[in-house]
Amino acid sequence: MSGKSVFIYSDSYQTYKFTEEHPFNPQRLRMTRDLICLLDLIKTEQLVTPAPSSVADLLLVHDETYVQAVMEASQMSTDSPESLLAYGLGTEDTPIFPNMHEATSLIVGGTVAAMNLVLRGEADHACNIAGGLHHAHRAQASGFCVYNDAAVAIAHAKMQNPSLKVAYIDTDAHHGDGVQWLFYKDPNVLTISFHETGKYLFPGTGDTTERGEGPGYGYSLNVPLQAFTEDESWMESMKTVLIPVLERFKPDIIISQHGCDGHRYDPLTHLCATTHLYRFIPKLIHRLAHEVCDGKWVAIGGGGYDIWRVVPRAWTMLWAEMSDQSLQAAIPKDWLDRWQPHAPSDLPDTFLDHAKDFPPIPRRKEIEEQNRIATRLALQGSPFVI
Repeated sequence: MSGKSVFIYSDSYQTYKFTEEHPFNPQRLRMTRDLICLLDLIKTEQLVTPAPSSVADLLLVHDETYVQAVMEASQMSTDSPESLLAYGLGTEDTPIFPNMHEATSLIVGGTVAAMNLVLRGEADHACNIAGGLHHAHRAQASGFCVYNDAAVAIAHAKMQNPSLKVAYIDTDAHHGDGVQWLFYKDPNVLTISFHETGKYLFPGTGDTTERGEGPGYGYSLNVPLQAFTEDESWMESMKTVLIPVLERFKPDIIISQHGCDGHRYDPLTHLCATTHLYRFIPKLIHRLAHEVCDGKWVAIGGGGYDIWRVVPRAWTMLWAEMSDQSLQAAIPKDWLDRWQPHAPSDLPDTFLDHAKDFPPIPRRKEIEEQNRIATRLALQGSPFVI
């Protein structure tokens, strides 16, 4: 598999920062780019600097009153009036911060640029690791997300070509609720989410019964995974769903969200993946993109709250796969020397986790069987499975 790949990035992505203590820390983006560059995995011609999205693009999925509220909040201090709470702004999860509108618009602009470059044929694959703000709703911020970059990029593409068929694949530990609800009635946007069950984790949605509505019925698929799910069970579910569904849906483009908060080290979730999963996911999606839509693939970031031991490794493997480059086993010593003094724990020295460091979960067989049931239920009645 080959083709031109581009990496959307700006140092100004660092401005999307809530507070010093907030778990959504943009330093993970800098650390990832640093690791990619030290490995010489990116060339100057592959780097694309994003521009902020237009308000017109934001209004394709967000209400005007909401966008105005974000603009208003952007000019305030961290103390926000009660009126903004109705928009999910100023909450513990999504506190306001100066220039919030500008910072988020830049991330949205990055994902829109990625979509445009691929659809225009200027790139086969495009990556925006700052993206993946999948919880934002039409008129409400939610779960660390202000504007929904994936939804805006999809809507922007569909505005140019209303018959465009988009497959959105979400592998964040948290359900991709914002994207799902925004396209819940649209049969040309297939949303597929693999996530920890909402019984235990925000946002509490993503059950197998959420299938779409009206003409979009059957075009939302959810696989809620049991807490403590490990690599093999997650991989099995993905292969069982993605291969037949994408082959039959035949999208024109795939956009995938690569939250890596399902790792066992992640402090906010209860899943037990290792970096072996985060090597597998882009490999599978890359292969399927070439099989079903001529390689047209946009990848965005997402959750990931162990910014030291997990995110840089996972997203470097994503970029290496997208750009068809082999990856050495070891993390460069220069990178470890640069970041270890700041890290609260020892940094792994290899990309792939060692099995000895992750003993099997005692309830493994029970968890695997529950995940197989959820996978079957997700596919039950699907128009894409014979």
